[in-house]
Amino acid sequence: MTQLTGSSSPNFKLLGLDHLRALAISFVFIYHYGGMFAHPQWIHTIGTFGWTGVDLFFVLSGYLISSQLFLKIAKGKAISFREFFLKRFFRIIPAYLVVVVLYFSFPFLREKEALAPLWKYLTFTQNLGLDARYMGTFSHAWSLCIEEQFYLFLPLTLILLANFKAIKKGYILLVLLFVAGFLARLYSWNALVSPFVNDDNFWAYWHKWIYYPTNCRLDGLLTGVSIAAIFQFKPQLKNTIIQYGNQLLGTGLLLLTGAYFLCINQSSFNASIFGFPLVSLGYGLLIVGAISPTSFLYKFDSRVTGTIASLSYALYLTHKIIIHVTQELVSKLNISKDSTLMFLICLATCLLGALLMNRLIEKPFLRLRDKVLSVTKSGRLEELSKSGMEEYKLN
Repeated sequence: MTQLTGSSSPNFKLLGLDHLRALAISFVFIYHYGGMFAHPQWIHTIGTFGWTGVDLFFVLSGYLISSQLFLKIAKGKAISFREFFLKRFFRIIPAYLVVVVLYFSFPFLREKEALAPLWKYLTFTQNLGLDARYMGTFSHAWSLCIEEQFYLFLPLTLILLANFKAIKKGYILLVLLFVAGFLARLYSWNALVSPFVNDDNFWAYWHKWIYYPTNCRLDGLLTGVSIAAIFQFKPQLKNTIIQYGNQLLGTGLLLLTGAYFLCINQSSFNASIFGFPLVSLGYGLLIVGAISPTSFLYKFDSRVTGTIASLSYALYLTHKIIIHVTQELVSKLNISKDSTLMFLICLATCLLGALLMNRLIEKPFLRLRDKVLSVTKSGRLEELSKSGMEEYKLN
């Protein structure tokens, strides 16, 4: 479950964010099931807006990661890039590498014909120049690439701002990056996408130049960072905002409804330029509502959504492999690939696969992470103790 960063109680959980994380992975799962695999018609009907699940993940990541870093800054502590990197490494890399190895070692697991080059997965640059016509297998790693790039540049940027005592001016950088996202999508649309609007492969050009590139998809992460900054550095504004938890949830849903109609044609000009920020703003309001003590999501405890949230990363990594293999094997039992029964079987196998990944890979490496960080902190305390003793001797 999602820990409340900086709460007075280490056992306190942000239940609302677990619900949203469960919603995000459910959206992604249904969208990919309906877009890449044989499916019953109702999956396509309810999953047309499922592509925004990844945007919800972006806003969540932006909020949670920057909250941790802003808390250190607010306490007057220096950001340790080493500690930050170790935390992210043990949380993300082991499970990710397992899936990369599976894809490259066992071709029958691949849901499409070809993979991007291995170096692109290892450097988290697979989303740059990604053409899904030729590199469609494990294509969903594009969003993880953007998050990893974000995890690299955010702490470095904050360290730089802190060194120049310009943290309070950071909002200027946020605004500039928001504007840059608009301009990047506008340029990409006019120069790289619209010339192919009547081409049969228009969808591939649109994804390659607008949907996948980092410079076009920063809206969600920046929205999350903005929320974290307001909550950490503007306490009076925060206290005013959180009084309206349910109203914020309702407003967020209204904005997402508007985004749904704006993005009915996902690759249209309006959807491409204005759709992403509108979706991010809508999900941002849902997150603010979910972490407001006055909202019903904040108080609602659900073992179902809590479990799905805890499995969301493993499920995200493995679901295409498992759906593909499940459909190929189960269809031999005369169960139609496009049946609801097949969907339920795939859902069960995906949850089981995610559970195994979580228990066998994620949790052991998280325990190892805690040991490594504990040793690192112990060593640092020992160094401080020794330096203190030397200072005592010199005096």
